[in-house]
Amino acid sequence: MSTPDFVPVIGLIGGVGSGKSAVARWIGDHKNVVIIDGDSIGHQVLEIPKTKEDIRRRFSESVFNEQGCVDRNVLGRLVFGSAAEHRQAQTNLEQIVHPKIRKEIINQIQDARSSGNYEAIILDAAVLLEAGWNDLCNAVVFVEASEECRLKRVAQSRGWNEKTLKTREASQLSLDEKRKASDQVIYNTGTLQESGAQFENILEQIINQQI
Repeated sequence: MSTPDFVPVIGLIGGVGSGKSAVARWIGDHKNVVIIDGDSIGHQVLEIPKTKEDIRRRFSESVFNEQGCVDRNVLGRLVFGSAAEHRQAQTNLEQIVHPKIRKEIINQIQDARSSGNYEAIILDAAVLLEAGWNDLCNAVVFVEASEECRLKRVAQSRGWNEKTLKTREASQLSLDEKRKASDQVIYNTGTLQESGAQFENILEQIINQQI
């Protein structure tokens, strides 16, 4: 068990379809850690009345469904893309949601640390670097996977084609930039067991303050 003064936060990042969330779930099943899911928090933030109000003001009623919830597919078509209007829309959306997501991440980190129940905290967040949340982490780990592997995964899990994958990735930092900004790399090219074992080894070193 980590000392109360050192319960590290490990940021987990990777390209779209790299399998980082699967690796996070694996380590959650095998180690005494808590997983903070940035994507899940993002979905929750979209349900906050103030967030809806701000999104409605910027993007109009057209991005809401009949139940009054934000339609993430419609919103996604406005913010993901290479055109100037896409980039501006993405910036506007991030200004609305990122501060709220960050606040909840900090709350969950504080709760996990104060509980004294965990050896480490895993922050699984696709835009961790882009949003600047890496300043909340003691280490950042990059999950490496080939483009072929990532495309196969998103085609199976999300029904995406290569164009959609590239469009989504274009809205994030390049893989090279993410890799260079990371402290360690996991190669998720084999089985989940193999990738998880790599992460487990890295995690043990971080917990023991060896890296």
